[in-house]
Amino acid sequence: MPALTCVDAAVPPPGYAFAWDGALPAPGAFPGDSSTTADGPTADLSSPWSTDLSAKLYRIDGWGAPYFCVNAAGDISVRPHGAATLPHQEIDLMKVVKKASDPKSAGGLGLRLPLLVRFTDVLKHRLESLQQAFDVAIRSNGYGSRYQGVYPVKCNQDRYLVEDIMEFGAPFNFGLEAGSKAELLLAMTCLTRARSEAFLICNGYKDEEYITLALIARSMDLNTVIVLEQEEELDTVVETGERLGVRPVIGLRAKLRTKHSGHFGSTSGEKGKFGLSTSQILSVAQKLQRLEMLDCLQLLHFHIGSQIPSTALLSDGVGEAAHIYCELARLGALMRVIDIGGGLGIDYDGSRSGGSDMSVGYGLDEYANAVVRAVMLACDRKLVDHPIICSESGRALVSHQSVLIFEAVSSTTTKCEPSSSICPNRACLLDELADDAHSDYHNLIAATLRREYETSVLYAEQLKQRCVDHFKDGILGLEHLAAVDVVCDLVAKEFDVADPVKTYHVNLSLFTSIPDFWAIGQLFPIVPIHRLDQRPVVKGILSDLTCDSDGKVDRFIGGQSSLPLHELETGGGAGGYYLGMFLGGAYQEALGGLHNLFGTPSVVRVSQADGPRCFAVTVAVPGASCTDVLRAMQHEPEVMFETLKQRAEECAGGDAVPCALAHAFDTMPYLVFDANGGYSVVSGGDEEGTDGMSSYSDGCSEEWESVRCLSV
Repeated sequence: MPALTCVDAAVPPPGYAFAWDGALPAPGAFPGDSSTTADGPTADLSSPWSTDLSAKLYRIDGWGAPYFCVNAAGDISVRPHGAATLPHQEIDLMKVVKKASDPKSAGGLGLRLPLLVRFTDVLKHRLESLQQAFDVAIRSNGYGSRYQGVYPVKCNQDRYLVEDIMEFGAPFNFGLEAGSKAELLLAMTCLTRARSEAFLICNGYKDEEYITLALIARSMDLNTVIVLEQEEELDTVVETGERLGVRPVIGLRAKLRTKHSGHFGSTSGEKGKFGLSTSQILSVAQKLQRLEMLDCLQLLHFHIGSQIPSTALLSDGVGEAAHIYCELARLGALMRVIDIGGGLGIDYDGSRSGGSDMSVGYGLDEYANAVVRAVMLACDRKLVDHPIICSESGRALVSHQSVLIFEAVSSTTTKCEPSSSICPNRACLLDELADDAHSDYHNLIAATLRREYETSVLYAEQLKQRCVDHFKDGILGLEHLAAVDVVCDLVAKEFDVADPVKTYHVNLSLFTSIPDFWAIGQLFPIVPIHRLDQRPVVKGILSDLTCDSDGKVDRFIGGQSSLPLHELETGGGAGGYYLGMFLGGAYQEALGGLHNLFGTPSVVRVSQADGPRCFAVTVAVPGASCTDVLRAMQHEPEVMFETLKQRAEECAGGDAVPCALAHAFDTMPYLVFDANGGYSVVSGGDEEGTDGMSSYSDGCSEEWESVRCLSV
């Protein structure tokens, strides 16, 4: 930056000196000063705050409806049955956290955070709502067939979740979709307990083993459809079917011309990753006809792309596919099913906008009606019977059912808070600056006294840079740099042009629990789950535990670069500060990695129940321990423990050290946060020790036994 011309320092009024203490007359309006509103931490502090204002600030009524709201206590409540939830059925998230994290001796489950909470009733309501939307659209339009969906297990392969979908979807013959051999084995096992009409859709690239497995499923009376992603897969299907004596049911994935322009549209269109072109579709049909197997071709599948933004685009794509379906029927294929794939989006930011990857401009009813109308129009024109409509709406089914809860354990500000305790001899240090820096300092104070904001900013930047250069040359010491920083921060605070953004350090790994934010910039609603009856007065960003500069959340829904937060409470009985990440039930668990060897969070499965808490925990699973994550990376925790134990004995560490090591292997890698404001070391039982490592002694045998059992 070019040097500024030195101007004469203004003569300060009585009481001011160039060894400035930060005292200035009350500031007026300055460039960058914004009027206060109720939309953020800069709101008028004299006005009352309410839970309704918090719901508006965090857009909870937008992205959260009809499952999440703010209750009278200022906590997030879950409405497990959607809009039909009665007041006494609402589940307070803070009560769930308390039940999960309290020690067993206090009636809790003794789980560590971060915590993933699954709400089975929300999942049930989502599935039933999707089915109802299609049922209503079919009846109102006079459609001649039915809707029969499948769940694509790639969205979330959790055992209990998939089993719940099978249970809740049984009345509707809801099936499963698999895209790999492991997913196919999972789906086959679950579908053995389902109705025979439920579909098993086999997508993805296939080799002979995959196709053999799918045909075995067909031989077990599972309603299996092998969807061809590539033309050459047909030969393998035919040959394997002849060898096994199983006649396959075949589907085709069409590569449509219709696509959308967002991030998720890259898998659609003529250059999409999957599917057959029109010429390849014709080639497959003709080959099946020559083999006298055209009756095996019964399903057409396509995928416009995830998060389809509008019903106009949806209708366009479904209409194109429906005409292909009709043409295959005209050619003699025994067509029965049109599988519209995924794409049913959810409103991550509450804007109900069709112009963003973070939202969609429709609801379930509008989506279903657009699909039914488009298929019906094409079939009626071609005089083709209406097919069964199948969808693979995984994101829309499972996103709402889980909430990730994590703690903010400390905070730092991007600007140092000026304090008289920092550089108490500031005046002397500033007098020792070199002439050019001293001149910048004088001009900075003069511009500040004249209330010239922009000039003050330029002089502050020039002063800082000049002093850093002098520091690198060995002319100035660390105390001089600190004195200059304090003066510049005082100037910035005096103008009050922007609130400093604080970094809240959270007990979480972004790469493990919210990988889509890092990988593709996907935004999820993140909200404090309590204290929403209080005004948030801090603008914050979130920094995770990993040793990675990308391990932070600095973009939020609504195009915001910071999140309104509350000051962290300190002192005895203050409690922790808990945040929730919502709408993350799809993909995040399967995609999460082990960066810095932070493993999966603890999990509780919650259902609505009668009683004072309104809920029951039906499943509780502790998060991955250090042993778990080490073994996942091919380490041998038992050998590691013996090696460390031997070294401790050689160093006369005593019995406490092996016990502490055993505990370390058995515990989660995340921090253990003491609600009083510090980090604690917790023993193997529910009670904390009182004297460091000796607190481990009672639980040593039990804890190491649990480590050893993990090798089985």
